[in-house]
Amino acid sequence: MLSVSYSLTSIAVMAIMTYLIRVLPMAIFRKKIERPFIRSFLNYVPYSVLAAMTFPAIFSCTGSTASAWGGCIVAVLLAYWKRGLLTVAVGASAAVFLIQLIGF
Repeated sequence: MLSVSYSLTSIAVMAIMTYLIRVLPMAIFRKKIERPFIRSFLNYVPYSVLAAMTFPAIFSCTGSTASAWGGCIVAVLLAYWKRGLLTVAVGASAAVFLIQLIGF
């Protein structure tokens, strides 16, 4: 079993690292970034990180590969058609449910 000191140390390290990740860019880059390539790169970083965290979970969270692919395709199509986040999530979940209900 983990000790209390280990848990508190872990929480403190995570808090410090999170703080540094958020403060260092503001301390280093005081002026506005003018280069278009760097600005566009930084604009896409949150989306790419979210995709890198989400896609492996999509294919490992359901019991079957067919339902995972079905939900993923429905989510991508709804997002492509500019539906809201709630609509995309409910649509993908409904697709997974229906595919598993059918028995794939």
